[in-house]
Amino acid sequence: MPAERSGALKYFKGLPSYVDQSTVRECELSKFRHFDVSTLGGVRMKTIAVVAQKGGSGKSTLATALAVEAQAAGKHALIIDLDPQASACRWGDRRQAEGPSVIDAQPARLPQALERAAKAGFELVVVDTPARVESAAVEASRAADLILIPCRPSLLDIETLANTRDLVERSGAKQNPLVVINAATTSANRNAQAVDAVQSLGLKVCEVQIGQRVAFEYAGRLGQSVTEYEPKGTAAAEVRTLYASICRILESSTRRGVDTKKKRVKP
Repeated sequence: MPAERSGALKYFKGLPSYVDQSTVRECELSKFRHFDVSTLGGVRMKTIAVVAQKGGSGKSTLATALAVEAQAAGKHALIIDLDPQASACRWGDRRQAEGPSVIDAQPARLPQALERAAKAGFELVVVDTPARVESAAVEASRAADLILIPCRPSLLDIETLANTRDLVERSGAKQNPLVVINAATTSANRNAQAVDAVQSLGLKVCEVQIGQRVAFEYAGRLGQSVTEYEPKGTAAAEVRTLYASICRILESSTRRGVDTKKKRVKP
């Protein structure tokens, strides 16, 4: 392991590579804490939270894909897995390439994990959250510079968005979340209807959509992203475009240096 990465990971000695979170206690939302750790260690660290109360929305796949893209762009990237199922951690166990780093943590310990990440010099942290665990969604949203909600273009998925939206609002997040249409179909009309339905809930939709492609499954089996598994494929191109769009959003918020959260207009 390179000296730089070895030095960075020393800050995580208190966080083993796998933690059985089956007995994690639910904490009262009002007791959650938030630390501004973005400039610790002299590095402007950015945190992306991937949240959705609906299972199977593609949170872990999106989280790992973005972290791999950041690493490929020369950034020191970290994935923090808050999911008891440890999908991102298991992906990391299968991974042969160097980076991004992957650790797991309990939701209530996320602020401390982020503080250590900032001290270690990580530039981008992607927090992967579980479905149906409110404490994880709230804590991740509160700490994030950008909140992504992956959503499939189906009624069952869209109907759960209001719950996720409300959790984000209760967290006191820095800005409103951004919905990413994931597993988009080949029907442009159906995807457009999904966008309209999401917007009717007062949520902003990302301009980039990720299509339903088997390459994501095959890449995940190998601990890879589609940009590595099939670098010239359509899925890889979509992930790169999404990452570029997210970078522009993060850079824009940094230049403004203000809270970008706006009051949601109820439909």
